[in-house]
Amino acid sequence: MKKLRMTLMALAASFIALPAVAAEIPLSRLSAYLNGLTTAQGDFRQINTDGSVSGGRLYIQRPGRARFEYAAPNDALVMAGGGQVAVFDPKSNQPPEQYPLARTPLNLILARNINLDDARMVVGHMAEGDMTAVVAQDPEHPEYGTIRLVFADNPVRLRKWVITDEAGGITTVELGAFETGMKLAPSLFNIVLEARNRAGD
Repeated sequence: MKKLRMTLMALAASFIALPAVAAEIPLSRLSAYLNGLTTAQGDFRQINTDGSVSGGRLYIQRPGRARFEYAAPNDALVMAGGGQVAVFDPKSNQPPEQYPLARTPLNLILARNINLDDARMVVGHMAEGDMTAVVAQDPEHPEYGTIRLVFADNPVRLRKWVITDEAGGITTVELGAFETGMKLAPSLFNIVLEARNRAGD
């Protein structure tokens, strides 16, 4: 009996020692946070499908606009604006590759109104340690891929996102400390102007 009691006490102690898992942040709070995120800028680190790592500076202006300035040796530029996503390759003299923003999972966090409570949009919502992860997709076009958003709490803050594209490629973007609420120049998100300026170089 004594041995059994000691075993039970040891088992109870092991449960007490386990790290606490926080409850997931409600979708309504996450939606409110994202809808309140009008402008933001900060550093990012990107892990690509092939395992390579790059980084740079990120600018966001919701709705519909984002700019990823990649540091050397990459030096690429990815812009979202005017309903398009453009990829500028500094090693090419060709015009930027362009894709409809609506066909990318990034569109879900750049939308004018974000409602994660839409059951068709969210396909996953769970606590991960002291973080909360939300997996979302375009309910009309799930074949476009998914975006997995990871948030910290107290205060709510977007820490990273993971995009799985329509070809199955996975790209992770980790956010450093970033500022919000500043005024950003419209030219940061003007694809036509950027292409014209580069053509004139």
